[in-house]
Parts: sequence; structure tokens; C-alpha cells
Amino acid sequence: MKIKDLRRRRRVRRKRGIRKKIYGTSDRPRLTVFRSLKNICAQIIDDEKGLTLVAASTLGKDLRDQIRYGGNIEAAAIVGKALAEKARARNIDHVRFDRNGYRYHGRVRGLAEAAREAGLRF
Repeated sequence: MKIKDLRRRRRVRRKRGIRKKIYGTSDRPRLTVFRSLKNICAQIIDDEKGLTLVAASTLGKDLRDQIRYGGNIEAAAIVGKALAEKARARNIDHVRFDRNGYRYHGRVRGLAEAAREAGLRF
């Protein structure tokens, strides 16, 4: 089995274990993170209704000119700050953090800390 496939399978297995415990409600939606090698995306999701309430990404039109390269901690911090600002505009201040099987390290941590500094609580 190739190493990339093995790593992806392990992450998906960890993701399933995390998702058994974390569930987004209307009061506390779920903030989920997806990272690829070149970009990072974050969404705030209400699992009861099955809706994405707020989203931000390094590929988004509003952030594209601020970010030179989307695969670093600085870009993740910009995305986290933008996501928190959008969430606060929609009166969302408490979320549950879903790291989506990734380690709480590097870009995932940078996004989470920037979102906390901008006013989200989790």
C-alpha cells in the first residue's frame, strides 16, 4: 500500500472516532477544518439542519489577495480570523472544534488560535 493512501486511511479512521463525539447544534455549531498541501478551508456547520453557516478558505475571493501561499501557518491564521469575523456577524460565538483527524499542530493550531483571538469560543 502506498504511503499517501495509508496516511489518508489513518486520518479517515481518526476522523470517524472524532465525529462520534462531536456534533454541531444550533446553539453550538461545529467548526471543521480541511487542509491540503497548498490550501486550508474551514466551515461552521449546523449538523441538526445539515447547513453550512459560515465558510472561509484560502481559495475564497475575499482572501485571495491577502494570501501569497495558502499552505502555511500565516495563511491559516488569516482564514481563522476571517471565519471568526463572519461568524460574529451572524451572532455565532460558541462552536465545537472538529480538527477532522488532523493533529492539533501547525496550520490547524494556527487557524484555531486566530479564531479564538478574533472572538470565537470553543
